[in-house]
Amino acid sequence: MEVDFLRSMPDEVKKVVDLVQKHNRWRGHETINMIASENVTSPLVDMVYMSDAMHRYAEGLPYKRFYQGLIYIDEIEVYANQIMSELFNAKYVDLRPISGTIANATAFYVLGTRGGKALVTPVYAGSHVSHTKFGALGALGLEEIPLPFNADEMNIDIDNAIKLIKEIKPRLVILGGSLYLFPHPTKELAPVVEDIGGYLIYDAAHVLGLIAGKRFPNPLNDGAHLVTSSTHKTFPGPQGGVAMTNIEEIYKSYRKTVFPVFVSNHHLHRLAATAITGIEMKYFGEAYAEQIIRNAKTLAQALHENGFNVLGEKNGFTKSHQVVLNVRELGGGTYAATTLEQANIIVNKNMIPGDTPEKVKDPSGLRLGVQELTRLGFKESDMKYVAELMKKVLIDKHNPEIIRKEVIEFRSHFTKIHYTFDLDLKEPLKQLPLIY
Repeated sequence: MEVDFLRSMPDEVKKVVDLVQKHNRWRGHETINMIASENVTSPLVDMVYMSDAMHRYAEGLPYKRFYQGLIYIDEIEVYANQIMSELFNAKYVDLRPISGTIANATAFYVLGTRGGKALVTPVYAGSHVSHTKFGALGALGLEEIPLPFNADEMNIDIDNAIKLIKEIKPRLVILGGSLYLFPHPTKELAPVVEDIGGYLIYDAAHVLGLIAGKRFPNPLNDGAHLVTSSTHKTFPGPQGGVAMTNIEEIYKSYRKTVFPVFVSNHHLHRLAATAITGIEMKYFGEAYAEQIIRNAKTLAQALHENGFNVLGEKNGFTKSHQVVLNVRELGGGTYAATTLEQANIIVNKNMIPGDTPEKVKDPSGLRLGVQELTRLGFKESDMKYVAELMKKVLIDKHNPEIIRKEVIEFRSHFTKIHYTFDLDLKEPLKQLPLIY
């Protein structure tokens, strides 16, 4: 549908706007989105995100910039760091990494050494690509060595990991990542890493909101030297990165490395938006995280009861926002994810224990995340219905085009973002900051 102001615009403009409108309608109003690495920001976050700061440029630290015109940006950045510091019990915070990957790369550069060894979660068990030889770790000359993993427990094998740490004395041990159902053993491994003179880095990108909501262990409290993260998964903020530590020497090295080595301008409009998200999590984070866990457990149990092979059964399927399925017998990850998409159910294929490296393009698993659905107001009964819809598509082999109609109708009942401050948006443009 063409809006009035487009009528005098060139066709090229109309095409771009049309594609954006189609995307917004489809992903924002017609799909059940369970990509575990995504979320939606609140209207209040959107308002401060769309500010004049998106046009501006800063290099360096607050009050010590290489550019002028930043007197308010400096205050915003300091305050945003303070909010994150209080929320995560971190003495030192740096919000300048523009992504979780940049936060990781800076951490590896600062604490690692070229030619040194890094113990990481195996790829099939959830390490992020930046932790591997194919990503930032390998590009910085560090050797990737997989941590022992217990597939039955769906977690790091603590005893064998301790033995391996003592044996090879790695420079880095990296926990956290992209796929994990249960908290990684920071408290158990941190003293061992400390004893051999290494550093334990915890990538909290996926569970940052659960940590803020006190439903997932805070790695800094359990001995991690440095926590890295993105700010847009279970923590429902704008896309970006953050690093946090309680060790002054690490912070000093980190802050003088992220700029100028990995970041020049750090996308200033995300600072206020991240601050608002942190405030939302201060007031609503515990209730939000609690409902995420409830929804994830309910979805896992319902999928199990509907005939799916759900990993992690021994320990109650999940203690995070994620649910992981083995769909080898249902056509594999690529087929399953593609077929679900035809029904407007959005998930991603993922490697799982038992997959070999050559399975990366067609792995055996599906990774589901409930954090966005929870933000939209889904509760336990809704998760049971989602499981039924997935059964209809993948097990009962119903026509996904028919199921898509059910999904669109169901999704139409969830239009409000929860766990945020009420905001009257009857006249949204009048409430936006004055950009021009």
